[in-house]
Order: sequence, then structure tokens, then C-alpha cells
Amino acid sequence: MAENVKNQGGYIPGVRPGKPTSEYLDTVLSRLTFAGAIYVSIVCVLPTLLIGQFNVPFYFGGTSLLIVVGVGLDTASQIESHLISRSYEGFMRGASIKGRHG
Repeated sequence: MAENVKNQGGYIPGVRPGKPTSEYLDTVLSRLTFAGAIYVSIVCVLPTLLIGQFNVPFYFGGTSLLIVVGVGLDTASQIESHLISRSYEGFMRGASIKGRHG
């Protein structure tokens, strides 16, 4: 990945190119992966704990809850991008673009 950053002409501010960039990216990805694993573990185990300890009638398992939240976030993102594109179309409706007849 550090090689891809170098080939694209990019850099990470404050990190020297080469091996230090590779080590930095490895550290950041390891931390993100660890945090994501903890989050997914909590989401998957929480319903079982709620049912077992507190007798809460929880009808979703951890994995299905994770899927529902992911689909909800994706749907909200798609709605937002659709509304933004509609806003731009409305803005451009009254304007004349050079070279465009219609």
C-alpha cells in the first residue's frame, strides 16, 4: 500500500516515504481492525447477554442487528445523494450551458 501511495504521488504528512510509511499504515490498519473487531464482538454478544441476564425480550440476534443498521445507514446515504443530485438538477434547469442546445 505504501508503494501505491508513492506511485500515485501522494504522501502522509509527517511520515517519511518508504519503510516508515509502510510501518505507519500497518499500525493504523491494525488499530482500526482491532477497534472494529471489538465493536462487532460487542454487537453480537450484547443481545445474548440482555436475554440471559436481564430477561429482556430481544428478538434480533447480534448479526441481524448489525445487518439492519448497515442497511439503514446505506439507505440514508443513498437518499441523501439522490436529494443532492435533484438539487443540482433544479439549480441547472434555468441556466444555459455553453454548447448545449435544448
